[in-house]
Amino acid sequence: METLAAVLEETGGPLTFRTLTLDDPAPGEVAVKIAATGVCASDAHTISGRIPSPLPAVLGHEGAGVVTAVGAGVAHVAAGDHVALSWLPSCGRCRYCQAGRPVLCAASAPALLGGTLLDGTVRLHDGGRDVYHYSFLSTFAEHTVVPAASAIKIPDSVPLPVAALAGCGVLTGYGAVVNRARVAPGDAVLVYGAGGVGLSAIMAAKLSGADHIVVVEPHPGKRDGATVFGATRVLSPDDNVVAEVRALTGGQGADVTIDAVGKEGLLEQAFDATAPGGTVVCVGVPAATAYASVPAARFVREEKYLTGSLYGSSRPTQDIPKLLNLFHTGKLPIDKLISKTYAFGEINTAFADLTGGSNRRGVVIVDEELAGR
Repeated sequence: METLAAVLEETGGPLTFRTLTLDDPAPGEVAVKIAATGVCASDAHTISGRIPSPLPAVLGHEGAGVVTAVGAGVAHVAAGDHVALSWLPSCGRCRYCQAGRPVLCAASAPALLGGTLLDGTVRLHDGGRDVYHYSFLSTFAEHTVVPAASAIKIPDSVPLPVAALAGCGVLTGYGAVVNRARVAPGDAVLVYGAGGVGLSAIMAAKLSGADHIVVVEPHPGKRDGATVFGATRVLSPDDNVVAEVRALTGGQGADVTIDAVGKEGLLEQAFDATAPGGTVVCVGVPAATAYASVPAARFVREEKYLTGSLYGSSRPTQDIPKLLNLFHTGKLPIDKLISKTYAFGEINTAFADLTGGSNRRGVVIVDEELAGR
């Protein structure tokens, strides 16, 4: 079939609309009509070249839509089902999947970086040339084909723009707090960044019963918005962050620090702002050439935990429905993250707004009817 897609031809963008040929789903794959897709910083980093990706490619990894067809062997979804999309499918067989850590799936990693589906091939074509996938999903298109494990059935009552955000940004921030850091009642939590991932971490910290939730954010508008989601103190990077956090915590520092930015040099400050025995969770992805260092003697003597968290250290097939249930019961206001929506043809404007820092989360409405607009 043919599908309209926004294609990244070369590093630096812009995205160019082209009509591509999309193959039918192979065995173990699902075809989806996209309703809405989030505009994520990871996509922006790929456009800029900070995150390498083979090109040309159809980006987008935060989406939701309706199943149009399934390949052989797919039984958990059928045509007409509403699905949220997970950009990290898991094989269920490797050592990491067996250990309950599917985001480290050994079968997914090579294809993820290679811009293909799980079998090492692509379903998108532009005349005689292949077009690469992005994180298995390529949601910047009217239609896509994804691995079956990426299509997670959700209730029809869930707004698809909300479901799209649950598939990446919300799960990443929420999971870093709940799954990786295991924030407990009474904890002091420090969050760097008040974008979609940072705000999701704030919401999760509040749900977990944190007493102090301190947010560091350079954009004034985002600082103001952070309090709506549960921040108890908001700082600028120009403030003396370490001193402020220690003053709030009796001189000790944060029990948990979440770096949702990935800016080079930030980890060192995060380490200083975290209490002995505390945990620093790195969520934002730095440039591939970036390195960080911490004082080795203090690392030992203060018994701090320094850990990464990919995709919220989650089990997407279980955690995405859980997040959407929390939204349904009013405990997780995912819909408030959406500060602006865009028509599909405005996708480059959405990226300009993202890099300009004006949005909490922008959502592109690919199909207005499916998205309930």
